Amino acid sequence: VDDMGSESGPFFSKEVYRKYFKQRHNRMWDFIHSKSNCKVFLHSCGSIYEFIPDLIDAGLDILNPVQFTAKDMQPEVLKREFGKYLVFWGGCCDSREVLSSGTSESIIEHVKNNIEIFGKNGGLVFNQIHNIQPEVPAENILALFKAAELYGS
Repeated sequence: VDDMGSESGPFFSKEVYRKYFKQRHNRMWDFIHSKSNCKVFLHSCGSIYEFIPDLIDAGLDILNPVQFTAKDMQPEVLKREFGKYLVFWGGCCDSREVLSSGTSESIIEHVKNNIEIFGKNGGLVFNQIHNIQPEVPAENILALFKAAELYGS
């Protein structure tokens, strides 16, 4: 299962996750960990804050994207509560609002702030929340990568 949440909340309850998905995730991810040095990566958009402890317990290593624009997905909270257990793949830029309509300066500041939060003590793979859309001006994409160069490590 992926995309377990929408912008306003999860698609189903924690109880449903635990009953139908967690055991399967655990078996699959334990197998991967026991047979390799691979890390387990899960793509799930949306508001999935309430699932994250169970995902970690089931063996998740990397979460993508980090849709901090969704309910209960505040960067500071995610990093504080789960940063020692997960690598955050993304969350460096809101690609829908900031990247599409921000100024170069506002994009650089936005990215800098998110890198400082998610990248503190490691555990961040630089990426925006979602794919860059065709309407994003080229100068905004350049600002995104300039910020990565300036503030990424």
